Amino acid sequence: MTVTTRSVCPFDCPDACGLLVTVKNGHAISVSGDPDHPVTRGLLCPKMGHYEQTVHSPRRLTTPLQRVGKKGAGEFEPITWERAIKLICSRWQGICSTYGAEAILPYSYAGTMGLVQRNAGHAFFYKLGASRLERTICSPAKDAGWKMLMGDTPAMEPAEIEQSDLVIMWGINAAATSIHALRDAQAARQSGARLWAIDTYRTPTCDAVDEAFLVRPGSDGALALGMIHVIEREGLLDRRFVAANVLGFDKLAAEILPDCSPAQMSEVCGLPVSVIERLAREYARAQAPFIRLGSGLTRYGNGAMTVRTISCLPAVVGAWAKPGGGIFVGTSTGGAFPLQTVTREDFIANNPRLVSMNQLGNALTELDDPAVMALYVYHSNPATIAPDQNAVIRGLEREELFTVVHERFLTDTARYADIVLPATSSLEHPDLYRCYGGYHAQRCGAAIPPVGEAKSNWEVFCLLAAGMEWDDPFFRLSAEELIELLLVEENQWRSKAVTERLRQGEPVMLTPPTDPKKEWLTPSGKIEVLNVRDKEPLPRLLPTHAERDGYPLRLQPAVTPFALNSSFYEQDNLRSKQKCMELMMNRGDVETRNLVDGQVVIVSNDRGEVRFTLRISERIPPGTVVTEGVWWREFIPGDRGVNALTSQRLTDGGRGSTLYDVTVEVRGA
Repeated sequence: MTVTTRSVCPFDCPDACGLLVTVKNGHAISVSGDPDHPVTRGLLCPKMGHYEQTVHSPRRLTTPLQRVGKKGAGEFEPITWERAIKLICSRWQGICSTYGAEAILPYSYAGTMGLVQRNAGHAFFYKLGASRLERTICSPAKDAGWKMLMGDTPAMEPAEIEQSDLVIMWGINAAATSIHALRDAQAARQSGARLWAIDTYRTPTCDAVDEAFLVRPGSDGALALGMIHVIEREGLLDRRFVAANVLGFDKLAAEILPDCSPAQMSEVCGLPVSVIERLAREYARAQAPFIRLGSGLTRYGNGAMTVRTISCLPAVVGAWAKPGGGIFVGTSTGGAFPLQTVTREDFIANNPRLVSMNQLGNALTELDDPAVMALYVYHSNPATIAPDQNAVIRGLEREELFTVVHERFLTDTARYADIVLPATSSLEHPDLYRCYGGYHAQRCGAAIPPVGEAKSNWEVFCLLAAGMEWDDPFFRLSAEELIELLLVEENQWRSKAVTERLRQGEPVMLTPPTDPKKEWLTPSGKIEVLNVRDKEPLPRLLPTHAERDGYPLRLQPAVTPFALNSSFYEQDNLRSKQKCMELMMNRGDVETRNLVDGQVVIVSNDRGEVRFTLRISERIPPGTVVTEGVWWREFIPGDRGVNALTSQRLTDGGRGSTLYDVTVEVRGA
């Protein structure tokens, strides 16, 4: 029997794409885009085109495993679920008794974006009293920068891009990470809009626009300040809009902009003075300029300030007053669903310590009072994706550290586990999804039975709660019952009719309770160019961390269309399209170092050394080197990946990762 059912892409991309899954005899045989989805409209990225190959991969873990070899060797023997749960709970009870519950640390992020399964562990670890994880590895600096200027103002509707006459894809390789944004930008272009890209190297997105402008890594804020300087100097401000809607522009003009001339900012960002001036003039004279802002430019020590500064641009030219004008940084739909019914912050007692996921290496090797004695990893792969890989692996190698990993595959992290638990894919459990690249949401059920003995996050935490002999009825709820708790009442974001459609598995549009282009949800009620509550009251130029490190080349760990962070490397066909873990480098920088195309090179800094295969590319400007993807160690030329070069330093706002704030040197192997 063959049936087709609706589902949702669970991965950490902006659009939560609608899927159609064809199932035959309990086996997913194909996955395609849902043409009736109101936003994604059937368009899928290359990663999800054969998602069934991930779901039914021969690499899938199908039974619990117990380590029998050295940590990291990946040597295990099968055990039963009953035995695994008993071992885990026994060890945790002993650790709690000896060291206290804070010696246990959970680690998870966005391997699944479903509201239930992603957040399934929060309530358990809150009740246990474990250390809390500060989940800020992606783009909290973007949120922090936006809030400094715009407060709680929701994002504009991204579909307005099609009404714009000038679209800027700023710091976003949409061809790899946001294909629907690129599709909509192209629609605007076909209607007559000009399309620009601003990035640090010539990405595939740069090939899809009218003009691309390459800046030095971490210098986007300098370009924005230079543009604002020109706009103010040449009287291109929308003075009426600024007077009515903007707080503190006069102070910015008096105190900051005099030191942000195009000549000064050219020295920082690398664009010629004439180009900065042209960008400013054409942006200010556009009828409805639209900026789509990416996340990569936030992963520097100045990331929050960069977002704050770029976000000033639509305010000073009055773009917010025009259909199609403004800036889109991402939606926040937290008010649409009462997530606290799943996360249960009311279980928190005695204020357990907060550990940054960006500083896991330090947490596992240096933290004391108490030391981390147990690590539980679910829907994440920190041995590969966390900053400062060498420090993380030193921690994972500690024999006294009891590590449990709940996973679909034997990832780099799973190889260091004492117990490995097999996890379901998104087709094997129910969940509720919302996107952050728009305002849609969708519920879906399980399309197929679990593969082997795989269990979902929520099922495992219920088993662990029983193993800890907790009697709280919350941990006896099903995932479907948790979803219903999220839907039980309509609110300002969704009507009763929308909620009923969600229950039926239809994709629906959520509605922000305030108009994001007419009401500024800040303390002053205005767009706060001046924010007296921040340690930096005005947008200004801030340095990156790596400017002080002393290495000559800026490393950009970039995205690829054929993987998402360390996900999808189980698919041979996708991995083969990336060929190998390459380092792309400008020909001049290659020749200066007497290197040759195709050779193995060593990229190094104070934190580590990594082997790459060198590829000469004219898409890379001088002084910058680029690697795309976050490879599993079994597929790379050495024993370390790109994150052996990244640091545990944090952003200026939001305590985010600085994964792009890296300098290195390159030599032959």
